[in-house]
Amino acid sequence: MAGAFRIFGRKGYSEGSAGHISVRDPVEPNTFWINPLGIHFSMLTAADMIRVDEDGNILDGRKGVINAAGFAIHSAAHKMRPDINAACHTHSKYGKAYSCFGKPLEMLNQDACNFYNAHGVYDDFGGVAIEKEEGANVAKAIGNGHGAILKNHGLITVGYTIDEAAYLFTLMERTCECQLLADAAANQGKPKCVIGEEEAAYTYHMNADRETLYMELQPDLELEKRYDDSFMSFTNAKKAKAKAAAGTA
Repeated sequence: MAGAFRIFGRKGYSEGSAGHISVRDPVEPNTFWINPLGIHFSMLTAADMIRVDEDGNILDGRKGVINAAGFAIHSAAHKMRPDINAACHTHSKYGKAYSCFGKPLEMLNQDACNFYNAHGVYDDFGGVAIEKEEGANVAKAIGNGHGAILKNHGLITVGYTIDEAAYLFTLMERTCECQLLADAAANQGKPKCVIGEEEAAYTYHMNADRETLYMELQPDLELEKRYDDSFMSFTNAKKAKAKAAAGTA
């Protein structure tokens, strides 16, 4: 979960205090972990996370507060979909831009086919989603799919694992970017070629299973680990140098 946040931070998905990831607790599955307010995605660690119950009561983890809209959305998703254990939502740039159309993604490339008949659109923006009803409506828009485009808001993805949900979010954000680029070109007279139904369904079948989607996040996670190792090596070297200098003095 912390690694997914670090990836999101590196990719520039943060927007003030907006955005949240939740993970169902494996011991008490009617509770889940979510990030606290006030910490940048790039700085979050496992120790920062907060566990809440289905009524929003804080049970464990870091002392702090959570995003009310985040709780409304994620609690509804976890209740409606017992098969999912993680959900990701941020106000990423291209997701926000494409969301203003209130339309599903077109199957314009192989990667987009991971969302073939597997994403919804919540087309009734009701303001900041702090109301229980708004959270439930978002969950309904996700349905049995991988996620949804929230009109005038952003993106949300879900998964059996945090790896799956986080990769799907990075993929949906990039797919929105590609859709916007393709639409811009089409407006200049270049016709789009949309993948056929049969081919899109086959591609989805081959690429959108749990195991494959889990694996797709691993390169980014390994990169984050390398960044962490490099940072710790640099920090320890600075401390050792400072200690040696102090001893010499």
